[in-house]
Amino acid sequence: MLDSERCWQALCERDSRFDGRFVFAVQSTGIFCRPSCPARRPKREGVTFHSNAEDALAAGFRPCRRCSPQGQSPAEQLDALVIAACRLLDEAPQTPTLEQLAARIGVSSSHLARAFKARTGLTPHAWARARRRERLEERLPGADSVLGAALDAGYSSMRGVYQTAAAMSPAQRRTRGAGETLRYAFSRCPLGLLLIGASDKGICALLFGDDEQVLLDELQSRFAAAELTRDQDGLGDWLQSILAQLEEPSRAPMLPLDLRGSAFQQRVWQALQAIPAGQTRRYAELAQSLGSHARAVARACASNPVGLLVPCHRVVGANQALTGYRWGLERKAALLAAEKRHKGA
Repeated sequence: MLDSERCWQALCERDSRFDGRFVFAVQSTGIFCRPSCPARRPKREGVTFHSNAEDALAAGFRPCRRCSPQGQSPAEQLDALVIAACRLLDEAPQTPTLEQLAARIGVSSSHLARAFKARTGLTPHAWARARRRERLEERLPGADSVLGAALDAGYSSMRGVYQTAAAMSPAQRRTRGAGETLRYAFSRCPLGLLLIGASDKGICALLFGDDEQVLLDELQSRFAAAELTRDQDGLGDWLQSILAQLEEPSRAPMLPLDLRGSAFQQRVWQALQAIPAGQTRRYAELAQSLGSHARAVARACASNPVGLLVPCHRVVGANQALTGYRWGLERKAALLAAEKRHKGA
């Protein structure tokens, strides 16, 4: 049974997430469309909702030529386009130019560039570079040398390996962080149990949970070959600063962070840190400010290794829905409620 009020809201917002879940028909024109159709909004009293295109056809309506409600949605077409481009980039022995890639797929280079950036948050060239880097990191642990792993991953020389700045060098990554020492400490807090992990550069992990061993295992999985040392006293001041922020969100500490992620992830995390306490941003709103797509932003938020200090809890879905939080929606709701309370105080 369709919720007509929710369907009307999706229609008004041209919400592409509802494409394929229903179609709407306009009595005055005899046409039915997708929820995301860019045509002018019809009058509410002249609209009916149908579960699928077949039902709308049976009711005597004809499909819109603009949004093609019987074929692939624009979002699905973009997905297929980008998937094809990614496959070609993965299979190519040398990274093709944007023009060469577009010609292989059969679209203009400008259209491909916009679609690719919207879906991945990167240009095709940057995506290919990131994938090559991923292949390198996959090969490093079992490689006899950094050079051998680099050549297997598709690098033509060692120069390209070191051109992109990274939190750990390729030599460190070959042994999955071996030789790096990380300190960690636990504390009880209003959200359960808190763990922070720190390198020489700053805090590289802030995790919430309910069990010390589970949190420690997660930290170990992130830095598989690093040496972990518990340091309650040495990290005590940082822990107290974080606990003070939980009690009074306006007292956000300026602690050093060691954030390890791709260039796009770093951009998203910087944008998160710019959201004031007591405020929220929608995924789509944040994506628009970064010239990206909501899905790419959501993935970067999900990869955030430093809870609270990089406040991904301040990003919400449409209508302020509390969608997605790696440490649980209850904790997300509690954080937002506390910030709202102190803002209004």
